[in-house]
Amino acid sequence: MAKKKKVKSTDDILLLLCQAIQGTLQTTTATDVQYSPTFIKTNKSCLRPDIGCFVLFEGGFSGLVAINFSAEAALEIYTKYNVNMGMPEDDLAKHHTSNEVADAMGELLNQSIGKFRQLLKNAVGVGVNQTQPKMVALNQAMKLSLEADLDRPQYRRVEFKTEGQKFFYLEITLEKVDFIYQFGQSGAENNEEEVSESPEDLMKKLGL
Repeated sequence: MAKKKKVKSTDDILLLLCQAIQGTLQTTTATDVQYSPTFIKTNKSCLRPDIGCFVLFEGGFSGLVAINFSAEAALEIYTKYNVNMGMPEDDLAKHHTSNEVADAMGELLNQSIGKFRQLLKNAVGVGVNQTQPKMVALNQAMKLSLEADLDRPQYRRVEFKTEGQKFFYLEITLEKVDFIYQFGQSGAENNEEEVSESPEDLMKKLGL
């Protein structure tokens, strides 16, 4: 007889996304990046000044991820990213609207979502596909909406902070999902051990 074991839902998935973004930025910039332990429940997702990056994903479930950077946060991350790769700081762009900054932010978001997909697959066994990230320089907020008719859409916002105390924000629209693990009596013990693996252990396993 099958026995229900564990359920993971929207905020568990958001935690994996936060860890993927933090791990990507810390590795690529060689700096400390933190996110707030408080997830803010909202009623919409927006692109906000000064730079908004977004990507869509679909597969086992659908959603939209946006990261909004102040000019200062974007330039700090862009500069640290390129210096960490060996670029002389004097040769780097000095304004957040430069194409080089846009390209770097898009690439970092792409890497973050790629790591999120790895974590998601390992945590719940579900895969998603992503679109190419897009970057927009803004002077006012723009509401984002998905053409797909999401089942009970969930909206969340999370605050991140760079090592230089600059803030940026993750905003996510996610289809309401619950991942329910069920096992028969045979092999239940081994499966229980597998699904109880913490996100931190998964991050280490993936080298984040």
